[in-house]
Amino acid sequence: MANPIKIRLADLLEHDLFIPRELSWLSFNARVLQEAADDTVPLIERLRFLGIFSNNLDEFFRVRVAEVRRLIAVSGGDNRQQAKDLLGAIQKRVVELQREFNKIYRELLASLAVQGIYLITEKQLDTGQAAFVQTYFTITVLPELEPILLREGVAIPSLNDESLYLAVDIKSKNKRHFAVVGVPTDRLDRFVQIPRRAGRSGKGSKVFIALDDIMRACLPQMFRGVVPIDSGKAYCFKFSRDAELELDAGITQSLIDKMALSLKRRRRAETVRMVYDSNMPQRVLDQLSNRFGFGKYDSWIAGGRYHNSKDFIDFPDVGPKRLSFKPLPSVRIPRLDEGGCIFDAIQDKDVFLYFPYHPFDYVVDLLKTAALDPQVSTIKICLYRVARDSRVIDALVNAVQNGKQVLAVVELAARFDEEANINWAQALTENGIHVLFGIPGLKVHSKLLLIERREGTTSRFYSYIGTGNFNEKTARRYTDFCLMTHDQNVGKDVHSVFDFIQYNYKQPRYRLLLVSPHSVRRGLLEAIEQEIGNARAGYRASMTLKCNSLVDKEVVTKLYEASQAGVEIRLIVRGMCSLLPGVKGISENIQAISIVDRYLEHPRAYVFYNRGSPRYLIGSADLMTRNLDYRVEVLCPIFDEDAQRLIQDMLDQQWHDNEKARILDQGQANGYVKRKKKATKIRSQFTIHRYLATGKLPRYPKSKMNQPARRRLKRRR
Repeated sequence: MANPIKIRLADLLEHDLFIPRELSWLSFNARVLQEAADDTVPLIERLRFLGIFSNNLDEFFRVRVAEVRRLIAVSGGDNRQQAKDLLGAIQKRVVELQREFNKIYRELLASLAVQGIYLITEKQLDTGQAAFVQTYFTITVLPELEPILLREGVAIPSLNDESLYLAVDIKSKNKRHFAVVGVPTDRLDRFVQIPRRAGRSGKGSKVFIALDDIMRACLPQMFRGVVPIDSGKAYCFKFSRDAELELDAGITQSLIDKMALSLKRRRRAETVRMVYDSNMPQRVLDQLSNRFGFGKYDSWIAGGRYHNSKDFIDFPDVGPKRLSFKPLPSVRIPRLDEGGCIFDAIQDKDVFLYFPYHPFDYVVDLLKTAALDPQVSTIKICLYRVARDSRVIDALVNAVQNGKQVLAVVELAARFDEEANINWAQALTENGIHVLFGIPGLKVHSKLLLIERREGTTSRFYSYIGTGNFNEKTARRYTDFCLMTHDQNVGKDVHSVFDFIQYNYKQPRYRLLLVSPHSVRRGLLEAIEQEIGNARAGYRASMTLKCNSLVDKEVVTKLYEASQAGVEIRLIVRGMCSLLPGVKGISENIQAISIVDRYLEHPRAYVFYNRGSPRYLIGSADLMTRNLDYRVEVLCPIFDEDAQRLIQDMLDQQWHDNEKARILDQGQANGYVKRKKKATKIRSQFTIHRYLATGKLPRYPKSKMNQPARRRLKRRR
């Protein structure tokens, strides 16, 4: 290239330096599958990782593959061919992963049997077990079943995507019947414990059978004698439909009514995938494909006997305790547990929390205290996904009962939680809470809480800025940062964000926060540009970016430019990463890793060396175009030195993880970071827990990023 420093986006496209995000996402799910294959992971947890892999793949088809299909439908020429090629590459990779999934599944069944845990089929039942299954079916399962006979000329109702179905092939008096029946896993457990085999299973062994196998064992009873069965077989299948919501532009409907109508349309949306038992006869497959109208670009995936393996996420804890993860006790913060008012603690010093190592109880305590405190006048909060039995919601309702003004921004378009959020919005409104539904065309993804409190003769703000949802359940499984602060400049900015959501014809000016769609993109690009300028001026320049996804082409291009200028870049990216590290002449100064372990890595933290006075930002925004331009997102600077040190120490531990960190490279091989001879074994999610509990850091090369800012800056020689 003519200029080795300045690189143009057109050059990158020409040199194919962007990994398609769909293929990068499949690489992430392959890392999840690695956890299922890892024999150092407890056995039951490995089974659950199979469930996570399956659940991820379902969402991938409903969102990513559906989008590629839409591109094929609306594009022409080279763009259309590229989309078709991408769909073919996706199909090939999914088949490879599914093959690996089936291999791991068989291995896990054998390992479970060694531990006295058996998952058997209807063909393996002994007499006593068969009698138990028949009784269970009659009393518990049969009342939940609604079989559908497939008859010529009779319209078939729309089926629920992602639900599990049995296609039943019936032979009766030299005549064939076909039927479809849903497996009611939404109301009954998928895995049912049954008695041990008489005289064969060891003492203390556990025997399970899948709900779909119980139905197979009782096919004649399923049709209540109406359809006589000489012989019959049942084969699992399921659909994935396009999850995109289409909202009409009419102004006569309320947003809730529009969303509810759009959800109904989603249930009849285009089918993007069908997975089915590979033993399903062609005649049955033809019946299903003809009746459900598969199109030219549908993904047909033949698999094993069982589908909806996402149900393994809830496989019961059985057997010795060593078969599941040992619980890590919550790390308490003494100054928040001393019995005083949490407002005093925040006023005295910023509170920085890292879930699930710290308990989410502190957030609930803040809300409950605000609900009760006579000095509090107003509470404002952004709700994206909340727990089913939410103590956060309970606290907001209690605040209204205590005379507070409460405003809740409820994002109705939180994908796959739309219906739940409609119900929550209605419940909140009924309890006197002022509910806003965000801004047309902008999804509100910010994790904000603002409490206005009378102190002396003035009103003061207490702010909460987080990287995760106000959800007690996910706070136990996702890692996330949050800041609670009494900084009034932060509070005024958070107030301006809520003001923008409510009156979006005004564009506020922010003092400290970076806010999408106004300033996050510009602010991050300026921070990267500053490091580029420092490197060109001969100063040490570096940055560490931790996020869920890095796919925005302008940001990727800027990072390539920074690498060429000599900026040292460390990326910790959990999921999609379109950037190619280590490309000669382009990204030699960029290294990238991904960590998959017992907790889902979810924080976003962006750290810039800034000539020895590092800038720390946390917030809700990933490095994706939608987060930078089409959502309301917030990044907040961290000024408290103790919080900065915590962030840096935790990022450094993750960077030196040599147990669960995978290298992100051009080949997408997901190779593990290798531990050097005599190097300390570092599994960051465990060493971070110990660090927060005891203050002890593992031994590793210390980062220059957290050297004291007061140290005199020196030019590199």
